[in-house]
Parts: sequence; structure tokens; C-alpha cells
Amino acid sequence: MADADNTPTGRDYRDTVFLPETPFPMRGGLPQKEPVILEQWGDLYGALRKQRQSEGAPLYVLHDGPPYANGDIHIGHALNKTLKDFVVRSRFLLGYDVDYVPGWDCHGLPIEWKIEEQFRAKGRRKDEVSKDEFRAACREYAGKYIDLQRDQFKRLGITGDFANRYATMDFRSEAAIVAEFHKFKNSGQLYRGSKPVMWSPVERTALADAEIEYHDHVSPTIWVKFPVIAASDDHDDDLLAFRNPTPSIVIWTTTPWTIPANRAISYGPEIAYGLYEVTALVEGLEFEPWARAGDRLIVADKLAEEVFRAANVATFNRLSDINPSGLECAHPLAALDSGYGFSVPLLAGDHVTDDAGTGFVHTAPGHGADDFEVWKAHGHHEVPDTVDPDGAYYPGVPLFAGLKVLETEGKKTGKFGPANGAVMEKLIEAGNLLARGRLEHSYPHSWRSKAPVIFRNTPQWFIRMDEPLKSGDTLRETALKSIDDTAFHPAGGKNRIRSMVEGRPDWLISRQRAWGTPLAMYIDKQTGQPLHDAEVDARIVKAIAEHGADIWFTAPDSDFLGAHDVSRFEKVEDILDVWFDSGSTHAFTLDPRLPENGYTGDRPAHWPADLYLEGSDQHRGWFQSSLLEGCGTRGRAPFKAVLTHGFTLDEKGEKMSKSKGNTTDPLTIIKESGADILRLWVAMVDYSDDQRIGKQILQTTVDAYRKLRNTVRYLLGALSGFDEAERLPYDQMPPLEKFILHRLHELDGQVRAAYAEYRFQDVVRPVLEFCSGDLSALYFDVRKDSLYCDRPDSVRRRAARTVMDEVFARLTAWLAPLTPFTMEEAWTTRFPDAGSNCVRVIPETPANWNNAAEADRWASIQTVLEVVNEALEAARRDKVIGGALDAWPVVTGPAEAFAAFADLDAAEVFRTSGAELVHGGDAVSVEVRLADHPKCARSWRKVPDVGSDPAYPDLSARDADAVRFLDAQTA
Repeated sequence: MADADNTPTGRDYRDTVFLPETPFPMRGGLPQKEPVILEQWGDLYGALRKQRQSEGAPLYVLHDGPPYANGDIHIGHALNKTLKDFVVRSRFLLGYDVDYVPGWDCHGLPIEWKIEEQFRAKGRRKDEVSKDEFRAACREYAGKYIDLQRDQFKRLGITGDFANRYATMDFRSEAAIVAEFHKFKNSGQLYRGSKPVMWSPVERTALADAEIEYHDHVSPTIWVKFPVIAASDDHDDDLLAFRNPTPSIVIWTTTPWTIPANRAISYGPEIAYGLYEVTALVEGLEFEPWARAGDRLIVADKLAEEVFRAANVATFNRLSDINPSGLECAHPLAALDSGYGFSVPLLAGDHVTDDAGTGFVHTAPGHGADDFEVWKAHGHHEVPDTVDPDGAYYPGVPLFAGLKVLETEGKKTGKFGPANGAVMEKLIEAGNLLARGRLEHSYPHSWRSKAPVIFRNTPQWFIRMDEPLKSGDTLRETALKSIDDTAFHPAGGKNRIRSMVEGRPDWLISRQRAWGTPLAMYIDKQTGQPLHDAEVDARIVKAIAEHGADIWFTAPDSDFLGAHDVSRFEKVEDILDVWFDSGSTHAFTLDPRLPENGYTGDRPAHWPADLYLEGSDQHRGWFQSSLLEGCGTRGRAPFKAVLTHGFTLDEKGEKMSKSKGNTTDPLTIIKESGADILRLWVAMVDYSDDQRIGKQILQTTVDAYRKLRNTVRYLLGALSGFDEAERLPYDQMPPLEKFILHRLHELDGQVRAAYAEYRFQDVVRPVLEFCSGDLSALYFDVRKDSLYCDRPDSVRRRAARTVMDEVFARLTAWLAPLTPFTMEEAWTTRFPDAGSNCVRVIPETPANWNNAAEADRWASIQTVLEVVNEALEAARRDKVIGGALDAWPVVTGPAEAFAAFADLDAAEVFRTSGAELVHGGDAVSVEVRLADHPKCARSWRKVPDVGSDPAYPDLSARDADAVRFLDAQTA
């Protein structure tokens, strides 16, 4: 292209050059533009569904796992909801009618705690507030954050049926959850059991496995002597001969506070035990060991040396074998209080090993699952209650009444209380503490309060995992079959959830809190069994649907029980585990939605959902509760496929924490850079693994976005004024255009397959490479001269613009799910009256574009081109040439290297004024010569035919022809 100083005739040819023209700016300005586009979209989701339904599109359902309504969205929300939006938008793009109803989880402890704090700030304790008032405050709090998060999700570009959003606290939702609970009640799968469960004294409620996380914790460890007091008649008499002194069985535990609850000692039938005598203690210690020379102790042979080392025993002798069967011991605190005057039997248990400890297990049936099971298995039914809901010993516990196991108030909340220390002091006083120490180990904590939990015997409601259903299979067997029938993305998720379901205990569903959906049922006081009455259940569900679950706590029992004798029945006021709430959401979002239930959408969804999508932690949470709920009530999982993503870490791979100051706020990213930047980051990461984010990583994303934007901007500029009359048929296309169309065909298949399989990284990365490689580095550069300078009706220019139109049509479609704002801006810039880009489907790609031969040819050409480009760049650095149009390279190489150039202009491919291909040698080499010809004042090419047209002496023949054509049009 020329300027006025290069035109001997004095003519300025700039107005004859077809430079790209577009109002689409180089800078995105996304924070300002995106809200405008959102406003223009209006009810985009409704428009999309209307369009697809008019086309008879197949239905696809993504069921939304509900986020918790208690704060601004964080980066985990942004990742999760953006991935869901990729699914929704890509399925619309692939021609589906997509049902996606955003939802919220509203019940549970975090909100309950927050409301407790608010009342305390007003000087009111929770027990001074009526349940009705308290629940109303919780409901208002959750509603506020539903509205806030909904607007933040919309700003992120999330599209869905927000008008019919669901929330677990909606009246119809609570009614549906209760109805689902009644199905378990009435099928016999529900039972009340008194057994040790994980209990949070801080939260005053039972917790399920899904609510537990494990953290390193330092616990006191103690070795305790239980004096042997009796043996069965058929027992070996040898033991009785050692009554002076009395031998003791030694146990080891990390929970000294459970010693008052001890009722037995478990042993392993296959373990070898021995009676040992202490002969000497370690000397020179700063303290006196509790062991004494002459003590006789019974331990597992494999662990004897370890036990005596802990007790500071220097030497010891093994006196005999011991069979623990039939032995009985005294409680180690019996000498201090008659309340411990019961005998402690030895019980065989498969859970006992000789890997650590002493080979004996202190058994407190009220504080351990194994302890409970072995106690029950040996015919014992009474399980002592020693610790109250606050984690303190009950008043009737000898020696320790009122002492706390865990602190539940003040600055020490969650720390261990005085119970452990007090028990150890009393064991020393009784002469039965052999040794003590400290152990750092993994210990269960509540994932909400982050405080340690304890095992505590309480009456709770459970759903049986191993009782046959109507189908004949158990809930566990049905769930495992459903897992096998489900597609998992990534595939490893199947084994993870399968192993969890294989080994999980019965489903604990009751909680002792206020804010939740109640276990709305009555218990017959005479039988202890739930009332089975369809009319009572129907009245309960109807009342909750009309007034919300609060009505269960405020209405008189007679409203529900009807003709039944009210005095005979006990109302259950426990609330359901929140996982049961969210696990039931399929029942009121996937099952047919009815207008009488408040649904205003166009048509019901279908069951089961095509996809559930959440973080990998939901294998133990929502995925599993939904699986069990669906299998228990409908015989299969409520999903066909499950997709999981990892967690978002900082740039160093560390977990984000406000205290560390390493969090990344999605709202800040949107405000500073725009939602499309955040969405592009999500598209580019491997979501199946943990991802990283931070300023440096986001800058890389911004750079990638800039390349995409510049590609689209160039296409818009080059296509200015393009119309259908200009379109060129495929059979008239030059080789380069056929190659680009082949690449479009190839990419089209890749993009469709990647979207179908939720591989979003495999959409954006190949498209980015196509934009920077095939388009920017090759096609745009080669065709720049033709686009700018060929006459408008030339085959080459028409071919280029036709191909660019096809590229634009596909890029704006392919990238619409990932960067919808930018693609919408690009589409409406070119087609302001064509409707939203989001409503489009991917254009069909003709099969004849698939041209492997052309792809092979251009692979060979690019091999030579790389060598030429390196030589030109070196010549430019050495100032031999100013630019490529100053060069006339002589390229030498074997004939086969140049076979691909047979019907091509090598200079056009090299972007030089001319070129010469010379056969010779075994490798390609380049001599960069100067183009020794006049310079065209319009295109700046230095070619021999400059001046060949007398009417345009400063132009090449091609440019002269183009200008003559244009002059004739404007004459």
C-alpha cells in the first residue's frame, strides 16, 4: 500500500485500497459493555427455549446442585456456575431444548448460627426466642442472599430459568421434601436407633459422614490397667495362680474422657497374648514411673516391647500364654467410687488388631461404632449415656459430673475441656494409669464449625442400607447398580462414589436443630413406631405446601391427626439432614411441574436428569444423597451422568483463605476485566483437576482473549460490505481457501465432540491455535494483499471473503457458550437486525470441505515457509531488507520439497515481491536477495510489471486493473 510521497503522478491511492473497516473496537471494555448486552438479552433463556421448542428439539436437562444462600458468590461458585452455563449454552448450540432451573439450599447450621448471633447482639438467647420467630428470621436471611446471588450469577452471564428458580425453603419444596420423607417412613426403610453417632457439641446436633472433614489434631494417649478379677470355669487355672499381685489387662486410647463410659474390653481371637512381669524400671528419670517392679501385665506379644517402652520399663519377663476368653476385669476407677463397681468382660471382636496399642481395645459402647457393635453382638442391650448434648458429663456420672469434654462457648470454643485431664488424674489416684503421651493424628471435625466432634450415643432416625426394598434388592445394592449405570466425567468418579456407598453405614437423617424441614411424623407411644396413615400424611403435606414447614411447629396436633387420639402420639420435632433436603430436589424440579404448585414455565422437565454437575467433594454429599433418595423412592438414581470439577487454588497451588489474603474475588474480576475474562479462564483450565488462579494467570487469560478479539475484529473489518452475490462456490476456490475450509471442517467435528463430552478445554484451545496459527500467521497474512488491493470481483478476493464469512459464522457460534458477551457484540456489530447470536446453532459444515490432500499439501508448504521466514527475519535484523516486500528470496531444495508449490505463486505464500524456487541439494536453504524492480505506489510490491499500464505508470498491472475498475464505477 502506498502513501502520497510514493506516487510520481501525484495521485493518492489510499481511497482505492480496501482497508478493514469496523466499529468493533480493539479494546473490549467488557465491564461497561456486558451490562448493556445483558439488558439487550432480556429473557434470553425464555427466547432460547421458545426457539428450540418451535423446532421440535430434543429435551436436555441439567439439574442444578443448590449453592448455599449465605453470602456473596466466591470463585468456587463462579467456576461451578460457569461450567453449568457452558453445558446449557453448548447444548442449545447443538440444537437441544435445555431445561435448567437454578436453585438454592436454604436450611442448615450456617444460617442458624448467623441468626443466633443476631439475636445475641440484641441481648436475646436462642431459647428465649420462639421457634416461629427464629425460623422467620432464618427465612428472611436466606431470601436476601438468594436475591443477591441470583443477580451476581446473572452478571456472570449465567442463563437459566431464574423466573422459576427453586429454593429448599419454598413452601412447595418443603412439602415435597416431607412427602419424600414419608415414602421412606411408609416403606419400612426408616427406623429409630440408639447408637453412637458423630456429634458436634458446639452445634448441638448429630452429623452425617458427609458433614465431617479430617484435620491433624494432637490428642492425649493413655495406657490403662484393668485388674483381672475373674475367669470362667473352663479357663486355664494358670492365671488364678498369679493373684499376688493381681495381673492387669492393659488398654491404650486417645480419648481418656471415654474411660467412665467403659463397659468391656475387646480382644482379637487370632492375636497371641502373654502375661508379663516387670523386673526393672528405667533409671535416672526426672519423674517416677507409674509402673512398679513386680507388676504383672497382659498385652499382645507383638506389642509388649512397645508398651513397656512407653511405661519406662527397662526389663521384663514373659511368664505364660494367655487366652483372654472368659476373663473379667474391674473398672480402673472402681476403687474410687462404687458407681464403677461393675465387672468389665472380655469380648471377642474382629475389629481388634495388634498393629498398634496393646492388642486390647477399651470398649465404651456409647462412644464408638465398633464398641457399640461388639457390645450388642455379645447380647448386651443397655448402652450408657455419659455425655450430654453440650459435651459435658451427665450429673449421674461418678467423679466427673458436669465436666466438659469440649468447650462450646467463649474464646476456647472447640478446644478440649477439663474432662481428659480429670480422668487421667483419677486414674493416677486409683493406681491404674500405666503411661501417657501425646499423638498427632487425623481427627474428625465438623466441616461447618471446624470444631472436633465426638462419638455420642443418641436416639436418631436412620434409613436402612441393607434391608430389601420392593424390588428385592437393598438400598445399597440398588445404589451400586445405579452407579454402574451412570456415566461419570471424569471416569474415576465412579470408583470414588462406589467405594463410599459400599462401606457407608445406615443413612443418619435426623438433626436436633431449628432451621430445617421437619421429620413431620407422629410416633405411637405404645409401640414406638411411626404412624402410617395416608390421610394424616396428606394433611401434613397440604398444610406445609400452603403455610410452609413452620406450621408443623405451631399448629395443634389435632389439625393433622384428625380422629386419632392425640394423647397416644408423640410429635417428632427433629429436622431432616440438609443433605436429605438437597437430595430430594429432583422430586420438585425434575418431576412434572404443575401450575397449582406455582410453576409458570412452558412445559415440565423429565426425570431422570441428563446431568448433575458439582465439585468432587459432592461424591460424599449431594451426588450421594440424591442417589440414595432416588434409589429409595424410585428405584434408580435421578441422573444419567455425573460431572465433577476440582477446587480452585491460588497461583502457588495453596488453598485459598481470607486469613492468608490469597483469595480471588470473581466480582472484582468482573468489575475490572469483565465476565468473559473469567469465563475464558474457566474454559482454558482442566476443570477435572484442581485449578489455579491469580493475577499472573488472569493476565495470561487476558492475552488469549486479546488474540480471539483481534481475530474477530480483523474478520469484521475484512468482511465489511460482504453480500451473498460475492460468495464463491467451493469448486472455484484456490488451494489456500480449500485448506482453511478443511480446517473448519476438522475443527467443527472436534468442537461438536468436545461440547458433547463436556471437554470445554478441547474447544477453546484448538480454536485459539487455529486463530493464531492458521488464520493470523498464515491465512490473513497471505491474503492481506489480495483483500486490500485486488479488484472487488476477482476470484481470489471473493474466495477470501467467502472463506472469512464461513470462519466468522463458525467462530462466533463455537465460542458463544464460552465468551457469550464478546461473540454477541461481534455478531450484532455485523448483523444488528439478525437477533441474538446465542439463539443460533452451529452452521452445518459441508462434507466436501474435508480435504486431506490439501491439508497434506499445506503441511509441506509450511515446512518450507518456516525456513524462508527465518531467513527473512534474519535479513530484517541485519537491515538487508526493511520488510518482506523488499525481498526476492531464492529458495533451493530437493524437488519433493517444492512439489506442493506446483500451482501456487511462491511469492504470495512467502509474502515477498517475488521468489524463485531452485531444485538442488538435500535440504531447503534460502538466499535473500533484494527485489530489484520499481515499487508499486498502491500495493508497495516491487514487481517487473510496474508501469506496464500507461494510464497508471506508478502501479503494477494488477493494481492498475483494480484502480481502472474502481474509477469506472465512480465515474
